[in-house]
Amino acid sequence: MATGLTSLPFLVTLYFIHKIPLMLAQNDQFIYNGFHQANLHLDGTARIHPNGLLQLTNNSEKQLGYAFYELPLKFNTSSGLTQSLSFSTNFVFAILSETPSKGGHGIAFTISPSWKFTNVVASNYLGLLNASNNGLSTNHLLAIELDTIEGQEFQDIDNNHVGINVNSMKSIESAPATYFSDQERKNISLELASGNPMHLWIDYNETEKLLKVTLAPTSIPKPNRPLLSTHINLSQILLESMFVGFSAATGTVTSDHYILGWSFNKSGEAQSLDVSKLPQPPQQRKSKDKRGQIIMILIIVVVVVLILVTGAIFILRRKKYAEMLEDWENEYGPHRFSYKNLYKATKGFSNKELLGEGGFGKVYKGTLRSSNIQIAVKKVSHDSKQGMKEFVAEIISMGRLRHRNLVQLLGYCRRNGELLLVYDYMPNRSLDKFLYGNEKPNLNWLQRFQILKGVASGLLYLHEEWEQVVLHRDVKASNVLLDAELNGRLGDFGLARLCDHGANPQTTNVAGTVGYLAPELNRTGRATTCTDVFAFGAFMLEVACGRRPIEIQCLPAEMILVDYVFQCWRKGAILDASDPRLEGSYVKEEMELVLKLGLFCSQSMPAARPSMRQVMQFLDADADLPELPHDDACFGTSTNSEAYGLSLFPSSSMGSAPSMFSTDSILRSGR
Repeated sequence: MATGLTSLPFLVTLYFIHKIPLMLAQNDQFIYNGFHQANLHLDGTARIHPNGLLQLTNNSEKQLGYAFYELPLKFNTSSGLTQSLSFSTNFVFAILSETPSKGGHGIAFTISPSWKFTNVVASNYLGLLNASNNGLSTNHLLAIELDTIEGQEFQDIDNNHVGINVNSMKSIESAPATYFSDQERKNISLELASGNPMHLWIDYNETEKLLKVTLAPTSIPKPNRPLLSTHINLSQILLESMFVGFSAATGTVTSDHYILGWSFNKSGEAQSLDVSKLPQPPQQRKSKDKRGQIIMILIIVVVVVLILVTGAIFILRRKKYAEMLEDWENEYGPHRFSYKNLYKATKGFSNKELLGEGGFGKVYKGTLRSSNIQIAVKKVSHDSKQGMKEFVAEIISMGRLRHRNLVQLLGYCRRNGELLLVYDYMPNRSLDKFLYGNEKPNLNWLQRFQILKGVASGLLYLHEEWEQVVLHRDVKASNVLLDAELNGRLGDFGLARLCDHGANPQTTNVAGTVGYLAPELNRTGRATTCTDVFAFGAFMLEVACGRRPIEIQCLPAEMILVDYVFQCWRKGAILDASDPRLEGSYVKEEMELVLKLGLFCSQSMPAARPSMRQVMQFLDADADLPELPHDDACFGTSTNSEAYGLSLFPSSSMGSAPSMFSTDSILRSGR
């Protein structure tokens, strides 16, 4: 027994002594004769079949598929080794297309700083880049493309070529898909989309700064002469830590893209794949014999006759789900939903699924049958004169924003001039229903405080953390939606405007909602991040006090919430302004902070207001709020109703404060 216990540490040590070199070797080189239990990151439509076959895309339009080795590899190191950038890899692939000799769009062996790609485009970009970053040296991207579509914008040589791409989808060198036959001493053409497995070798010699690409069918060994050979200095392209793998994409023309096996070596020549052990792709559809062709012709004739007989019914059914597509949607539109799927998801836009209705249309609850995901579908009215313009703005801005406190636009559809937008479904609808509606339970202070912090975080993202500055221009309680956990999400980007960081916004049209408009808008009409901050200040007071920014008490008198809170503060009793429905159940320090910060954001001088980053620091208690000025003129408050545009209100009721213009949004109502 003692001998056994003494030998256990020795055995463990011996195990790791043998194990560690294996792990290090696996980080430097690997080989997959099929992809059973392969260490890969898969994304998009990529999946591994039970037989070990790696499929990157299926035969569907505008799909992306990625498969990358799970560990980053050291390429451009500072060790001084001359071979630090050299590498060797080979893989077997197959591209299957329903239409012979016509595939789309291709496969790219890729060396990239990350295995995760965002804001990229399918089709000719192969899921690697988009129009805005194509060609940028900051991409640090090397791709060997197997391209089956001739892209005019990238000056492709044909629709069946191999290319070397550096930071761009325009190849620095390319050649038609051929291989050199050592026996026949000539180049022989290959059809990339034939469905036949093919072997590709990629070798880079750092000493010679030489990159070679060789193509051949799997039935022969590696040819002596490469297809492509170009001098390139990868030390100016690759970073120290890079990922290796594959990307594939389809467009309106589709293909199934497969990888059968893959070998890679960072410190020498990659091992040869055992072709006999590789999984096989599905068989390419074989051509019919003469008898089969005659039968097919007869079947087609019968089908044509049936179509002619039932043509009227077919046309009517098509009109029911007819859609339209314009060129700009290919570049800017997010995922496009079919009208048929949305029609079925909302049970034919049934009134039982109606969530709300407003001046711009109706919003319906729906459930996608394919994924069982709940959605909200906004169906914009036909008589919306500015509908298309606002819709395009919504698609361009909202479709690319990603933040946990912003309502996510999932996609859209257009049909006969009708606009349909698809959103994440927010089961608790808008915040104003909780603040003012009788059918909702009262929100406690913890929930309100978290909602304020969430919306502030979303605005900070819009102002400073996204690729451009997004001016929301309509922050208010009715545009804040609550998810199942009552997290606040800012929605309605129909009024949003974009500008570059450090640039001045160009719009001079006053837009927004009365009570949330900064006073400088009356003079300049120019929205800025400061005007968003002013609206957020009004929103903070609204949530803390449970009152609208402007309320009609007894005509012609009205109550201005900023004035009311300021007077409470000047009397030393600012907590008197808190929502009486809370019944004093709140953290006094937090309530006082929110009320003072609401006033701080409501100052009449834009420069005196904090930025949204400062607002977050105050709410997170990372900074102390400065002392407020005692002069009420500093807050731009007034009891003159025309100063607030109250003449726009109907004389009978204040209700929910309307927006300044009827063109302010296509998304405001019914969420």
